[in-house]
Amino acid sequence: MTVAGGLFIVFEGGDGVGKSTQVDLLVSWLGELGHRAVRTHEPGGSPLGPDIRRLLLSTAGHPPSPRAEALLYAAERAEHVASVVRPALARGDVVVCDRYVDSSVAYQGVGRGLGAEHIREISIWATDGLRPDLTVLLDLGPTPALSRSTDPADRLESEPMDFHERVREAFLTFAGSDPDRYLVLDASRERHDLHEQVRTSVGALLAERSPR
Repeated sequence: MTVAGGLFIVFEGGDGVGKSTQVDLLVSWLGELGHRAVRTHEPGGSPLGPDIRRLLLSTAGHPPSPRAEALLYAAERAEHVASVVRPALARGDVVVCDRYVDSSVAYQGVGRGLGAEHIREISIWATDGLRPDLTVLLDLGPTPALSRSTDPADRLESEPMDFHERVREAFLTFAGSDPDRYLVLDASRERHDLHEQVRTSVGALLAERSPR
């Protein structure tokens, strides 16, 4: 289910693939065109998000169990959609989000072994079925991707390499099962080349929504 009027664009992929950079470039381009763009992210994009994000990703303190982790992501996502995403779409804005449902399905469902379908069902309920109009998957092997970061690794980034390999394969499986909704890009390419491809796909969606 989508919301009439707005446009919902999501960037997905493993840690370190360059999602934040591409989100920034897209939001800037949309602003230049005169579109109202809302930049947001998960976890942490809702009013309650920063507190939940600390519980999920901090390496200090006791880590949540895998099932508790999955439910915390779902709770933050429910609040994020209700308080940020749906209101923006109802205004006719373009929402550009760094991570969404696929991240939970990949990281908790596949990476943690909780079951992709179980996590997807929880996320669908949490979001009342809200789906992106386009998901941009930035694909890169976890070794080169994680080596890009100069910041201390968070709890998920600190997982062993086979965990990140499972996550990558999960994202590629999702994209292969619904190719009309995904744009899969090689994240090793230069950032402006990637942005040009994103811009082409988003521009086509904007043209479809424009009044004739």
